[in-house]
Amino acid sequence: MSENQTNTDVTKTPDYPEKITNKDLMKSWVRWWWANEAPHTFDRMLAPSFLFGMMPILRKLYKKDEDLKEAYKRHTLFFNTQAVWGGGTLTGITASLEESRAKAKAEGNEDEAVSEEMINSTKVGLMGALAGIGDAIDSGTVQYIFIAIALPWAAKGSAWGALFPFICFVLATFIYGYYFTKMGYSLGRNAARELLAGSRVKTIIDALSVMGLFMMGILAGSYVKVSSTLTFTLSKKTFDIQAILDSILPGLLPLVTVLAVYYYFEKKGLKITNGLLWLTGVLIVLAAIGIL
Repeated sequence: MSENQTNTDVTKTPDYPEKITNKDLMKSWVRWWWANEAPHTFDRMLAPSFLFGMMPILRKLYKKDEDLKEAYKRHTLFFNTQAVWGGGTLTGITASLEESRAKAKAEGNEDEAVSEEMINSTKVGLMGALAGIGDAIDSGTVQYIFIAIALPWAAKGSAWGALFPFICFVLATFIYGYYFTKMGYSLGRNAARELLAGSRVKTIIDALSVMGLFMMGILAGSYVKVSSTLTFTLSKKTFDIQAILDSILPGLLPLVTVLAVYYYFEKKGLKITNGLLWLTGVLIVLAAIGIL
């Protein structure tokens, strides 16, 4: 019997894994995305959520009960990462590794199959690095861009000021999270290299960071209100300090205030309560002596 005929016969056996489709990847992504924080446990963290997401794919890959049980068991080990950049990418990568393992086992090449240790070590090794990117981009940049856009509506009392950031953030993260899932599956373990060092992703991150800085500047200029009430008379002419500052650089005092708070956080760490107390105290003193 020829090698091609043998492979054809193997693929027709009931135990041979089914092909993973985009629909399967979407189903796994949706399940993980929807449940990633629901069964959060102290000892396993997000492992139950990840397993819940992987179940449709694992059922298509492992037709023997003992193989399916082993797959379920290895995905109940400790797992914790950011939902979109980490969870989406690792869902795709894990699906690719599990598919490779299932095919090798079905063809009788267990020695060449991807090991359980490799699957778990890949998840553990990447979950922290990908979570760092996701937290910085999603929580530190993307959501604030949408909030900054909606703040004027909120200030006018429009409900869209509250709804717009929530809706846009959910839609945006869902869309590119699914993209990461597909990329993880198509590139396998190389997907992490694409996310961590790839030029396309680096360009996106840089662009979002610059845009986030612009939005923070807009917010500071629009909503940080600090002005001086100090005036003095010289040679019978009255000088208004605030008018002089505005002629030099409008918004100079709000800018100085923001930079002073940033400098404080850089030196003392992100101690928000202490920073607010110091800022309030300094402003009260300056107001009391007539400078602000």
